[in-house]
Amino acid sequence: MDAPTRADLRAHMVRTMIAGDVATPRQNNLLHYRRMAAGHPYYQFGLELDPSWTEQSVLEMMVERCGVDPDPRHMYGDDTIDPDITLDALEAMGKRIGLAAERKENVVVATGHPATLTPLYQAVARALLGAGCTVLTPARGWTYEIGTDYGGSDLRRLVYAEPGVAMLESEDGRTQHTHDPHPMEAMLRELAADSGSEGGAGGKPEFWPDLAIADHGWAGAAGQAGIDTVGFADCNDPALFAGAAEGKVDVVVPLDDGVNPHHYAPLTAFILGHAGLHATG
Repeated sequence: MDAPTRADLRAHMVRTMIAGDVATPRQNNLLHYRRMAAGHPYYQFGLELDPSWTEQSVLEMMVERCGVDPDPRHMYGDDTIDPDITLDALEAMGKRIGLAAERKENVVVATGHPATLTPLYQAVARALLGAGCTVLTPARGWTYEIGTDYGGSDLRRLVYAEPGVAMLESEDGRTQHTHDPHPMEAMLRELAADSGSEGGAGGKPEFWPDLAIADHGWAGAAGQAGIDTVGFADCNDPALFAGAAEGKVDVVVPLDDGVNPHHYAPLTAFILGHAGLHATG
């Protein structure tokens, strides 16, 4: 697919509700803003955020960085994402990915939304590999347990979709949605351990990522570790936007992250176009 124009992509995103009027409930957004401001770990995405955030300041930040409705009296119904903010962020993401390709950087790619965003990440990973980058795949098979609503626990396993997109699956082999930062933290621990305690040039581990392309806790943990991080976030996921406001995350693209996967194909082409790359495979 050729890269769409900005105007064409804007129209596509509004039509498919990736941006513009989106299906994310306003009441869910406000609940998440309140919980992030309260320091609830599940809504921090692995970031150590400034404790001065309040529900009101989170809303104001989300108006600026995402384009949600600024009216605090709007408490129910659907919310909005400004498509022009999305386009600006997609361009910035593409430029940073293009720089990674130019420098032939080490990259990690990961998603907490495997059911919808995997094809986008796969296309970017393939393009970077084709440009001479190294897509790192540490901690393959690493497992941990999560609590369940009924008081038990379920096992989660870190797996990779070719050519190197990290995600979680359950014991029955189904991929799983997650906000957790723990898998990315495990990936970084393994990379640091494999490189030895002294690290490489500049004190960094030899195989340390130069760039993370991710979402949810995967992106938060990478940003917290000081890795250049670009990623995606819905309007009910304020932590990454707060991380960007605090300088811990480089680029956050606001979008509805739960639409039909094929609707993201024009966004993929747009990103790769601004990166100076072409889809392969």
